[in-house]
Amino acid sequence: MVASYKKILHQVPVNYYEEGIKANLFQKIWHKRKWENLENLLGNASGRLLDIGCADGTITRRIAENKLKLRVWGVDYYREAIDYAKSKKSRVIFACSDARKIPFKSNTFDFVICIETLEHIPDNQKVLSEIHRVLRKGGILIVIQDTDNLLFNLIWFFWTKWKGRVWKGSHVNCMKPYELRRFLVRGGFKILEKRVTHFGLEVAYKAKKR
Repeated sequence: MVASYKKILHQVPVNYYEEGIKANLFQKIWHKRKWENLENLLGNASGRLLDIGCADGTITRRIAENKLKLRVWGVDYYREAIDYAKSKKSRVIFACSDARKIPFKSNTFDFVICIETLEHIPDNQKVLSEIHRVLRKGGILIVIQDTDNLLFNLIWFFWTKWKGRVWKGSHVNCMKPYELRRFLVRGGFKILEKRVTHFGLEVAYKAKKR
């Protein structure tokens, strides 16, 4: 990662998501809808799941608590956030890792999720290649991110001047839904489902490794 992004990470509280959901109504509503969407996309999932860009592990722990047939791992580049995630009691195995070099063997996971992460990584083609590598054949990838439309960018502009100012400058590789779809297909995935939520502000793709 570039040095400027390391600087951004280290100004983000290690429990940013956990506390944000408790203290900020907007974040609570946003993440509640995101969880409902993810839960439906996972369905009655079983096997091994890797959460890339898990931050403080808020969503990752919830997956482990609600999807008992899954064995869950979470990785993130922000070591202090991973240390915090490890300090919380859960079934999740957390590790600090660069998403461009995932520390697992090929064909390890049945599911990989990447939630609001790709837009923060400069060379995300390497990330997708690593995801493809660690997924077994026929494994499922779920990507959730903003739609990079005019309304989102307007909200993001004001958000990064207010409660989300710690994230200013962190969106370095945003893709519109059609660009994300093309990116996934070219990366060796077959699109199974697309969902647009949050009044058109967020898109989710469920895809299968070819």
